Amino acid sequence: MSSDSRLTTTHWLIILIASIGFLFDTYELLMTPLVAAPAIAELLKLPMNNPIVTSWVGNLLWIAALCGGVFGLLGGWLVDKFGRKKIMAASIFLYSFSPFCAAYATSLEWFVFFRSTTFIGVCVEFVAAITWLAEVFPDKKQKEKWLGITQAFASLGGLLVTMMSYWINKHGADLPHIGLPAGLGSADPSTWRYLLMTGILPAIPIALLLPFVPESQAWRDKKAAGSLKRPSFAALFAPELRRVTLVTAALSACAYGIAFGALQVTVARVTPGLPELKPQAVALTPLRKEAEALNTEYNQADTTADRKEELRGLIKANFGKQKPLNDEVKKMGDTVQFHQEMGGLIGRVLLALLLIAGISRVALLKIFQIPALVVLPLTYFVFFQQGGQAFLLAYAVCGLLTVAQFSYFGEYLPKVFPMHLRGTGGSFATNVGGRMIGTSMAFVTTNLVAPMVAGSGPLLPMHVAKAAGIVASAIVVVSFLIGFLLPEPKAEGQD
Repeated sequence: MSSDSRLTTTHWLIILIASIGFLFDTYELLMTPLVAAPAIAELLKLPMNNPIVTSWVGNLLWIAALCGGVFGLLGGWLVDKFGRKKIMAASIFLYSFSPFCAAYATSLEWFVFFRSTTFIGVCVEFVAAITWLAEVFPDKKQKEKWLGITQAFASLGGLLVTMMSYWINKHGADLPHIGLPAGLGSADPSTWRYLLMTGILPAIPIALLLPFVPESQAWRDKKAAGSLKRPSFAALFAPELRRVTLVTAALSACAYGIAFGALQVTVARVTPGLPELKPQAVALTPLRKEAEALNTEYNQADTTADRKEELRGLIKANFGKQKPLNDEVKKMGDTVQFHQEMGGLIGRVLLALLLIAGISRVALLKIFQIPALVVLPLTYFVFFQQGGQAFLLAYAVCGLLTVAQFSYFGEYLPKVFPMHLRGTGGSFATNVGGRMIGTSMAFVTTNLVAPMVAGSGPLLPMHVAKAAGIVASAIVVVSFLIGFLLPEPKAEGQD
């Protein structure tokens, strides 16, 4: 492709495909908190507020993240072995058809399997796409500009899936059944199945556009000339790459650790404790205690079938009493989530602008790390107690500072690994560091630190907020210190 600064039709098609890929990365992943609980409850034939359902939601997140990390790492090696465009296309089709298949699942095992393959597709696509983009734009300024801009579309995925979920919940009864299994106690399929089916949407434009865009010319020329070295995981730890491999993996783990150890637990576990929701919290406390007692009896092995049927009715009635109160909590949760998504979008756009300005890569990372040292602790230790707009705006800034770092590594990683290891190295950082180690911070916050904060008393949202603040504050300090070890990328053209 020409190094002319003007964009050709092919350039625009590449930008469009990458933007669609990044947008639906987020769309496919953020389906999970929307569909997991109702899907698992239906497949296990249990009330949605049953502890077994809650436990399996956690298991699903852990299993999917582990699969995504392991197979995502393999996918990075495949990117270097078989080509960027080819593996990117395969990963997009994998994460498009997996949720479609999950919509027809009639057992928990198949549902978990297809959600895991969705996660695998997303993990591979991100690395394949940034590697492809980094090589199809020979011009340095164009490369930096469009790597930043296309990744900004990832933040729109959360908004789009939320809008789609709202529309389906409102119009689901009018949609055709198209062979979907009926929901429990209903002749119509559950709305979570329709939402999963929308996951196939990116496959349509990608299938139409891919034949008209090229493979990375630089990668193809080296492979044809026989000068492209074989990718290997061991090569990432050769003396000349060991530092960048370990530092980028650690920094990626920190970014994902803040996202999952603080931001992602905030909507469901911290929001109910905001001061403006105190009346709902007071009213829900006895109802939740009643539900816990009913579910405990329901889950006992010696409970008779007749008694289980009676308990199911009591649990359903309890759920009905909780619903209007939980709806108010969910409404606030949606508001909190919206502020995070908008903050993340602004962060990605800001990063793209700073990339165009030509700031050094190490200095650029500090622009987001230094404010995070202050904003994250204040958000969870101070503004959470105040609630209102102060908390919402602070939480949006947390999203900005954290999500911008995801785009940062998307632009940085292809520059610091040689061509034959760009997919492998980028995948090691994002999948092993980020998606396997970083995402585990959600477990650390909710299952280790929060119970320690709560002590012998019940675990409350305020305890989760403090735990999120502790975990996020510790990680951001570690990230800031490790950031000094990050090397500047080599000059353009060095491999």
